[in-house]
Amino acid sequence: MRSAAELFAELNAVDESTRIEAKRASELGKSVMQTVIAFANEPGLDGGYLLLGAEWFTNEKGDTVYRAAGLPDPDKVQRDLASQCASMLNVALRPEMQPETVDGQTVLVVYVPEADVTQKPVYLKATGLPRGAYRRIGSTDQHCVDEDLWVLRGESQPAHGPDQSILSDARLDDLDPAAIAAYRRERARINPQAEELGYGDEDMLEALGVLRRMDGHLLPTLAGIVIFGKPLALRRLLPMVRIDYIRVPGNEWVEDPENRFQSIDIRKPLLLALPQAEASIIDELPKGFRLPEGQLHSVQEPVLPRKVIREALANAAMHRNYQQHSPTQIIRYSNRIEIRNVGYSLKEPAQLGSPGSRLRNPTIAAVLHDLHLAEAKGTGIRAMRRLAAEAGLPLPEFHSDRQANEFKLTLFLHNLLTEEDHAWLRGFTGNGLSAEEAKVLIYARETGAVDNTACRDFCGLDTLAASLVLRRLRDRGLLEKQGAGSRTYYTLKSADRAEARNATQRELPLEIPTSPAGAAGDSGNPHKLDEQSPQALVGIPEALRLRIQAAGKKPRQATVRELLRDLCALRAYTAQELCQVLGRSDARELARLHLKPMREAGVLTLLYPESEKHPHQAYRTVGAEGEHEKEQGGDD
Repeated sequence: MRSAAELFAELNAVDESTRIEAKRASELGKSVMQTVIAFANEPGLDGGYLLLGAEWFTNEKGDTVYRAAGLPDPDKVQRDLASQCASMLNVALRPEMQPETVDGQTVLVVYVPEADVTQKPVYLKATGLPRGAYRRIGSTDQHCVDEDLWVLRGESQPAHGPDQSILSDARLDDLDPAAIAAYRRERARINPQAEELGYGDEDMLEALGVLRRMDGHLLPTLAGIVIFGKPLALRRLLPMVRIDYIRVPGNEWVEDPENRFQSIDIRKPLLLALPQAEASIIDELPKGFRLPEGQLHSVQEPVLPRKVIREALANAAMHRNYQQHSPTQIIRYSNRIEIRNVGYSLKEPAQLGSPGSRLRNPTIAAVLHDLHLAEAKGTGIRAMRRLAAEAGLPLPEFHSDRQANEFKLTLFLHNLLTEEDHAWLRGFTGNGLSAEEAKVLIYARETGAVDNTACRDFCGLDTLAASLVLRRLRDRGLLEKQGAGSRTYYTLKSADRAEARNATQRELPLEIPTSPAGAAGDSGNPHKLDEQSPQALVGIPEALRLRIQAAGKKPRQATVRELLRDLCALRAYTAQELCQVLGRSDARELARLHLKPMREAGVLTLLYPESEKHPHQAYRTVGAEGEHEKEQGGDD
């Protein structure tokens, strides 16, 4: 059990902590039990620590400093907490508690071990499931949803996973013989002695879990239709289960009626769709030359290893939420590939790549593993990172948005540092930059800001190491800290910020100003507009301008949200810009009443999803990236 001094030291070294929660003496109420439940539930976290009787303030550098404040009656706190853990929950928890004296003040260290999987989910009896259960997501305690309960139960859950549910209108003749033949052919190549190959088709598919027997009849499961379903059956039963490959000129999504993007829609059983998607990506990748040892002829290979692409596609297929109506999108930019999927990561993003896997669709995953389309359980992300590093490419970036129920994987196609970047970094050579520090500065230059989460993603560091890199750059005068606690982010120092802003604007539509989302105003923004001034409406189609003007000063909620959706489908807007266009005065209120609920409903998404508190954050409409869907009559 760790000491209070160690816990205070870690809290003061990082901007946020997954395994430590500090509470003031006045906060020993419901929030304490929520944290206890979250620590007991979270898989792979190995429990967590409550530090009761702490307080915190912000020092002159902008760091949050934690210190002991003391508990008025530590014995009573111990008795009350022990009683609540024994009586309020569905299972009795026995946390370890240890009072200590720090700087003359008594604090209480509470260690909550992770509950055994057979006891999960732990929840409040009075509330029930799923709302009474919590998970530890980052440094917060989050209410569980049904998918979380599946993850928490782990190996003790019922035999049938979510992808083994029966689709009510599915029939045996909805399965594609070509996909079944492809499975037999590939499985025989990998393992000619595989037992299921000796079965008839129906027995083999039942053994794979893609058929289930109900009332004496074999019926396709959701996994069966996804893996083996005919295109017509997919359209009828799962109309948005498809893969969209979109080719975008340049490095950013910019609507240009004179230069429209190209797209390919792949609606096939998964065993046939994945090879086509892989081939579509590889066909357009730059090729490099390699002379294998002992060979006389060179070999052309894509700059991005095939196995990275294959694993990325398999990861999307295994972990997407098939109950949500949205296609998987592969967006090919000039410098990167983004794979966007509906369904947030069931593992904490900071734990991606660590041993073990949290599968949303275990039946689909098992088939892909059998065919070697995916790495062994829990090793795929580590393999992708290793292969990208061996190819001299930046590590893949992973972003999971629980509120938007979205996961995004970014694969880079060139070295992270260009010649222009190296020239800019030479101005800092006297500071002796490490590789991680150089990446942080380049990222802040390109996007305007960097936080702990983004630093972890592109540097491959843990939370503490990323925080130390950011603070080291801050202390050397290269970064400036903004915000506090879990809302901390860093920008380049003032002298370099104008250059960073210019670099950012080169990648964005010219109309997008760089004011912070949610701010009431920004005196540093040269594009600051008066409310509903003619300049605010530049670039908006006439029909939409007329709707905005007709809405009046007090439109209904539905009207406001329809206008927001259609505006953000044109381009990314900051909250302040939207206020100027709609004639509203409070950007924070607009975000609270409309933008946040629309994000949670999956209508809007963020321009910088990897850094939610980004100072230039803006909103865009989900599916606006897929204007091709409108051309085809699709509707998310």
